[in-house]
Amino acid sequence: MEVKKAPKLASQFWPEFIRKKVRLVVLTQITITLVFGLVLIFIASATNSLLWIWVISFLLLPTQLTIAVLILISVTRPTRDLLAAIIKVTGEQPTLPIPNPNTTKNEQTGFRDALQTIYELSVARDQEQPIGDQKKSIAADALDMTNCGFIALDKDRKVIYANKTAPIRTDTNGEKVIDLIFNGNDTLNAWLDTCKDESVHDEHVWTRIPDHLPNEEGRRFFDVIASYHKDSATETVLTLIDRTGAYVVDEENLDFISFAAHELRGPITVIKGYLDVLEDELSDVLTDDQPELFHRLVVSSNRLSGYIDNILNTSRYDRRHLKMNLSEDTVAAIYDTISDDMKLRAGAQNRLLTVAFPNELPTVAADRASIGEVLGNLIDNAIKYSNEGGVIKVTAKTNGDFVDISVEDNGIGMPESVVSQLFQKFYRSHRSRETVAGSGIGLYISKAIVESHGGKISVRSEDGHGSTFTVSLPIYATVADKLKAGDNSNEGLINEGNGWIKNHSMYRS
Repeated sequence: MEVKKAPKLASQFWPEFIRKKVRLVVLTQITITLVFGLVLIFIASATNSLLWIWVISFLLLPTQLTIAVLILISVTRPTRDLLAAIIKVTGEQPTLPIPNPNTTKNEQTGFRDALQTIYELSVARDQEQPIGDQKKSIAADALDMTNCGFIALDKDRKVIYANKTAPIRTDTNGEKVIDLIFNGNDTLNAWLDTCKDESVHDEHVWTRIPDHLPNEEGRRFFDVIASYHKDSATETVLTLIDRTGAYVVDEENLDFISFAAHELRGPITVIKGYLDVLEDELSDVLTDDQPELFHRLVVSSNRLSGYIDNILNTSRYDRRHLKMNLSEDTVAAIYDTISDDMKLRAGAQNRLLTVAFPNELPTVAADRASIGEVLGNLIDNAIKYSNEGGVIKVTAKTNGDFVDISVEDNGIGMPESVVSQLFQKFYRSHRSRETVAGSGIGLYISKAIVESHGGKISVRSEDGHGSTFTVSLPIYATVADKLKAGDNSNEGLINEGNGWIKNHSMYRS
């Protein structure tokens, strides 16, 4: 069986190379000397001066050898330096002096470029990333095995890496794009625009972000963590935690509740109608507390109808179809539609409700029933979370191109950690779940309605010192032309993209 010799290291090449070259030069010089000696012998036999000729020959031999060695060193130095550079970049133990490409001699002879090329090729090799399934790094293989999605974007926001779990699709141009649906204006692109103008390093978190619309197969939900590093090769890195198991139950419950609410809407409408008829027909015969009891029945039926509308609106908003017609209206007229109900609720809970709207307030662009629903939700929350005998103040003022309607209470307030999550669907703090009944969708749908008006909803709160919710609606004069051009549709007031309405949102804490 033939035994193959192990390949020699690059560092073993130089000793053997130099030995061969020395032997070659020495043998060459000896050969030349012998030839020269034979010639001298021939001359000596002819001249009878043999001794003198041999003396001269031996005196010349060391000189010849010294000159040959110096020539050898000079000729082979570039080869030695090249080999030393190769040994250095291959990571072997150096046995030769490491050549410096920036010496004067190397710059003058042009040898500097050769050495520099070797060093630069080494750096390029170390920085090169393998491409293809067979050359993936260990880190990439490990990321592909996780349940979390990882996406890297360059400074142009193009996907330069995505593991197998990441929600990625290929668009019509053949480019990979992130397949997520961000609701409102708190989107990835909006955040990156802000980072580009204001930040060097930043992080942001989104929760409950779906990759498909409702009723589409394979719908997943993610909590998304984004890290931004300005001008880095991977400027944005997204970590996507698959929370489908935790969120899908809520989504399925919402679908069921929406179906049930739709079925209940008809009977509730009938009940409301009969109550209105009976209240009118029996108004002359009712005595003592009976009119008040009838009034409470009407208020309760209206409230139940409002809850059903909330659920149905939430379902529509989640599918991003919350479209409505807006008209010119006053804040006072909108509030009048819920005034009696709000007074009754406040009185039943021993709260004092004060309402003050300036006469000079400009008109707003609004859908009266929807904004009434929003104000009802905010006032109802203020009643729930304020203290016994507390005061709820409802005020309004002009703020640029908007009218700000504020609902203020002096109740239990909220910490900042709760405020930042407040407008998310089904969100309820641990404290509110224990003390106050509710579904967690009232503020979510209020946000949807206000943003669908081209407005904003915000909250200012301090733990233990009450909260102030503010609804900002556009002044009618500032949007009249857009509304008239769109037959009073709200689509002209909100951004559109890919056929879906995208709403604006603002949070203050």
